[in-house]
Amino acid sequence: METAGTPNETTRQPYASTDYDLVVVGAGPAGIMAAREAAQAGLRTLLVESSSLPRRKSCGGMLNEYAQRFLEEVAPLPHGMVLDPAWVNFRYYDWDRKIKKPCSLRFANVDRAMFDEWLLGLLPDRVDVWDKSTFVSCADEECGVDVQLRRDGREAHVHARWVIGADGARSAVRRSHPSWPQTQCYTTVQEYVTIQPGAIEPYFDCIYSRHIDPAYGYGYIVPKGEVAIIGSVFFPKTKGVTTMHEKAIEVWRQRYQFGDAVRREGGSAIQVRSANDIISGEGRVLMAGEAAGIMSPSSGEGISFALNSGKLAGQAVVRAAKGTEEAITLYDASLGPIRKNIRRRLFFFPVMNSDWGKWVGGSMPTPIISKVTEWL
Repeated sequence: METAGTPNETTRQPYASTDYDLVVVGAGPAGIMAAREAAQAGLRTLLVESSSLPRRKSCGGMLNEYAQRFLEEVAPLPHGMVLDPAWVNFRYYDWDRKIKKPCSLRFANVDRAMFDEWLLGLLPDRVDVWDKSTFVSCADEECGVDVQLRRDGREAHVHARWVIGADGARSAVRRSHPSWPQTQCYTTVQEYVTIQPGAIEPYFDCIYSRHIDPAYGYGYIVPKGEVAIIGSVFFPKTKGVTTMHEKAIEVWRQRYQFGDAVRREGGSAIQVRSANDIISGEGRVLMAGEAAGIMSPSSGEGISFALNSGKLAGQAVVRAAKGTEEAITLYDASLGPIRKNIRRRLFFFPVMNSDWGKWVGGSMPTPIISKVTEWL
């Protein structure tokens, strides 16, 4: 498959066709799965992405068991994108009390940039892919939606029967609908540092410390071949994140063998505060992945939710194209299990995120912590 970003006819003449069954905004896991479902059913599909493709998203790049199972039905993961160690287990680390709780929750350890590029390759040839194309707005029309985009300083109006917004935590599609509940975002910073073979244990360490700063949510460390990712997560509207992140790195260096810094990157993750933050969309506009508020509020895991919700959104559009039911009605009904899952996590999250909850977690027997982690 040829995608935008390569010298092909699609990228040279991006506005050759302006009439589609479906426009998908966002070329992450949710958007790609939605576009794939629609195109496989014969719908004319356009996938647009604001950044260059293949894109680079700031992410730990770990696939939980649900994402692994989902992808087993799609295609086998290429060995080249799986890093050393191939599998990492989650470990709760109360830094101040020097308590480590290794859990049975296991992740496939992948290169996130390669993973996203591989997902793009799963799209059927009939999907048109435009990168560096910014969503501006959409408006209802008779039997469809007028989608306004901007690419290379030029304006384009694309007519579609449906739109799926899958453009992440800071979704432009969501912001274009002010009547929908708007969300805030955590700020994330990731540092890539060199490591020696075997210098870091094969764990996804989730680190809690009360002494970095009250606005410091948590840190995480995961080995990635010849480098390790040192990540920091900050509560919304936090100032001075770079200074706090650098302070955390110096603290972590007391017990980890880090080498030189290779790269630093920043990102965002949606803060899901209540079930009202989860939206399926409205009319002919459906929402999927983080853009819809579909993400774990307790663990911050989003890939499995994105894959699943993107597929469900695509399937809803396909069913609507073949029948008389509205796509939004079909999609909203299909999100029932996901909503229930997130509501459960929301119920326990305040306790988990409190100092009291973290103290209790550090005091529980490891097998219990392991079971709770799998459930949440």
